[in-house]
Amino acid sequence: MKKTIIFIAFFLFGWTLVSGVRIEKALQYNQHTLKDHYKYKKTVRQIQWNKISQKLDSLLILEEIATEFGALNNYKNKNGLAPLVNSFKHNAYKHVVDKNGTKRDQGIPFYRTGNLSAPECYGKDGALVWILRDSADYLVIVPAEFDGVWLVPSKYVDRLPVRRFTKTIFVDRTNQNIVTLEQTDTAWLVRSMNPATTGVRRPPYRQETPTGIFVVRSKTTSMMFTKDGNSELAGYAPWASRFSGGGYIHGVPVNYPNKKVSEFSWSLGTVPRSHMCVRSATSHSKFIYDWASTDRALIIIYD
Repeated sequence: MKKTIIFIAFFLFGWTLVSGVRIEKALQYNQHTLKDHYKYKKTVRQIQWNKISQKLDSLLILEEIATEFGALNNYKNKNGLAPLVNSFKHNAYKHVVDKNGTKRDQGIPFYRTGNLSAPECYGKDGALVWILRDSADYLVIVPAEFDGVWLVPSKYVDRLPVRRFTKTIFVDRTNQNIVTLEQTDTAWLVRSMNPATTGVRRPPYRQETPTGIFVVRSKTTSMMFTKDGNSELAGYAPWASRFSGGGYIHGVPVNYPNKKVSEFSWSLGTVPRSHMCVRSATSHSKFIYDWASTDRALIIIYD
């Protein structure tokens, strides 16, 4: 019980962890590999190992305490459009959002204990949560990267088959890179270090890739996409792994009428420009597709 209280305090009060994880390079995918520090135009970018280490530390502490994990699930509002929060507004995309900017569409309602009349805020589809206990038709949960203890209707949470996540994918929105790591008995091994392209805030169609700790929820060899503003097919993205809503990690998009798959794009590792997804080299996306199992691997997106 003491450990549980201490861990919740890390989220409630924002305490900082001193990293103690061991990270070693043992690449399994060695194409388009980045260095720890590398040039981009007139600046120097980096793999933010300190932030990665801190997040891995937090994950290990959570795994020591949690008895069960879940993934928030309301993809395409399959479990019902979430009720309106008490305080909402419309963002630049004309979406209903809560006080934190999280969308109602595909969102998950978070309630405070003792107040089930309306949710206080929304959780993100695909986000990792710690399931504390059942409470009638609700689950008491602690989000892995969100303050507090919350009540969530059970239908919005998928119980996961694992208590430890040995494979993690880190996406850095600031430096536009992606790193995969695998836990062994002695260290976290770096399996790949590659350039990436994340989403850009450009209403009404392009939006930022959301930050958070997400679970790999599903995969498809060809993620079809439409033209902006209509339902006409515009192309597909190969080797796609979904983490939140319509957000995927995928290879270089194929735009019709062209049907040839490209390995690499000049835009990878430059500036955000996608609609929300994380783009990587096509062979690297296939590596992730094959390597990271559904509901057993995490995608951690940070700045």
